[in-house]
Amino acid sequence: MPELPEVETTVRGLARFLDGERITRVQLNRPDLRRPFPPDLVQVMTGARVTHLSRRAKYGLMHLDRGSAMIFHLGMSGRWRIDPEKPDTHDHLLLETEGHRFALCDPRRFGSVDLIAEGDLDAWPQFAALGPEPLGPNLTPEHLKAALKGKVQSIKLCLLDQRVVAGLGNIYVCEALWRAGIHPRKAGGKVTKPQLARLVPAIKDVLETSIRDGGSSLRDYAQPDGELGYFATRFDVYGRTGEPCRREDGGTIRRIAQGGRSTWYCAKCQR
Repeated sequence: MPELPEVETTVRGLARFLDGERITRVQLNRPDLRRPFPPDLVQVMTGARVTHLSRRAKYGLMHLDRGSAMIFHLGMSGRWRIDPEKPDTHDHLLLETEGHRFALCDPRRFGSVDLIAEGDLDAWPQFAALGPEPLGPNLTPEHLKAALKGKVQSIKLCLLDQRVVAGLGNIYVCEALWRAGIHPRKAGGKVTKPQLARLVPAIKDVLETSIRDGGSSLRDYAQPDGELGYFATRFDVYGRTGEPCRREDGGTIRRIAQGGRSTWYCAKCQR
C-alpha cells in the first residue's frame, strides 16, 4: 500500500504539472472505486482551476478555485500516471489540462475519490479524528507522552493508530522504532521520556529520507512520472529477517506478528 512518503511524492509530482492549471476535461471510466465517485465530480471539476495540492495523512488533496477539494486515496495499488503513452484498463479517472493528461490507475479499486467543500475539510469524518501530521510542528514528545499515557497496547500498534499520529504506516513505524532503539512490543505507556525524545526525530527523519528517495517501490507503486522510488534499498529492519543489524552490535533482525501485521526489529539494540 502506498504510505505517507509515496502519497507526498505523488502530490509533489502532480503539483509540478497542475498548480494553477485549468481542468478542461474530466472522464470517469467506471462508476466507483471502493465507493462511488461523487455524482457532481465531472460538473464541478470541468473548467475549474487547481489552486494548489496538499496532503493530509495518506490522502492527497487537489484544491479548486470553486471552493472545494478533490480528495484521493490510493488504496492498495493506486497511482497517478502523467501523460501515459497508452491507456490502461485500470485508468478509472482521467483529467486533462491544455498541456497534460492525468490518469488515476487503480487495479484493485481499493482507492477512493471524494469532493468536499473547503470549509468542511476539518470536519470531514476521515479527517476529524486524525492526530497530528508526523512532519508537522504538532508532533512532539509531549504530544506522544499525553497520547500514550496509560496505554498497555504495544508502541508499534499505538503508532499505527491514526488518532495518535496521522499517516504512519507499517514500514515507517518499524524503521523509526529501530532508529529510536525502542522494542516494538513495549507498552505505549511505558515508553520513557528519553525514548520519546528520540522517537519524534526518528519518525520525521525516516519519512523525510523516504520522500527524498521517491518513496518505497513495493508491489505496484511508482511515482506519477513512472519512476520507481528507492528508499527500499535503505531499509534497516523492514523485510530483513535473519540479516545482521546495521548497528553491527551482533544482533539479528527478527520478524514477529502484531495486530495481523509483520514487525521487524533487532532484539539486541531495541529495548
